[in-house]
Amino acid sequence: MKIKNTKTRMMRAALYIVLIVLAFLMLVPFAWMLSASFKLDKDVFIFPIQWIPTNPRWQNYVDIWTRIPLLKFVLNTVKLTLIVTFLQLLTSSFAAYAFSKLNFKGKHVLFLAYIATIAVPWQVYMVPQFMMMRSMGLADTHLAIICLQAFSAFGVFMMRQFYDGIPNELCEAARVDGMSEYKIYSHIMLPLSKPALSTLTIFTFVATWNDYLGPLIYLKSQEKKTIQLGLKMFIGQYSSQYGLIMAGSVLSLIPVLIVFICLQRYFVEGIASTGLKG
Repeated sequence: MKIKNTKTRMMRAALYIVLIVLAFLMLVPFAWMLSASFKLDKDVFIFPIQWIPTNPRWQNYVDIWTRIPLLKFVLNTVKLTLIVTFLQLLTSSFAAYAFSKLNFKGKHVLFLAYIATIAVPWQVYMVPQFMMMRSMGLADTHLAIICLQAFSAFGVFMMRQFYDGIPNELCEAARVDGMSEYKIYSHIMLPLSKPALSTLTIFTFVATWNDYLGPLIYLKSQEKKTIQLGLKMFIGQYSSQYGLIMAGSVLSLIPVLIVFICLQRYFVEGIASTGLKG
């Protein structure tokens, strides 16, 4: 027994070492980006790397706001991200409740058909999708991106897996007490699904905030562009000013880090519980 316990501890220690090394390797590029954002252009690529600049250039974080209309790009991105995230949470949780707790004809076939769309790459139908949006007069508008990203088959699948773990007897008891399906959804299911909702919030927020191809296709006016398009425009105009480019990249990561840190506890719980029944 003692030999077995020693072997288990050694395997666990080896696993921790491997995970720490992998985490370190993944964090190195971000550390380099943060370090480069405080340097002059001539100091960015010096070797060996100077991780802590001797004379940090804080002016990079001031200049990036004046070289391009970064504030406008940030506000556009915040607007799109918040609206899309809210709509995805609403539509995904609402549809998942119907697929999980309601009985209607063709439920399983409809669910499988909807989930099957996950396997179809967006690049396959983005051209006809763009033509449809243009025919509706939504080209070069934020509404086009909002309409296209307000629904998520992955979100419905994930929320349904979580709802399947909630006992059906809970909903039946609520129906006996006279609660409507809308009240059961809003007063019972939503409060119990905070972990799953938090997980979906992180996935949707990150995907929408970092989306580049969608805004590139639909947004042409400068005043409507997002932060990812703004950074690409800055790189095109000032391709040699690496300190400013890194400063802009760091600023674009801050909202994502804030959201993840705030929802981290629910995120871990949601990953652990989604898909488990009982």
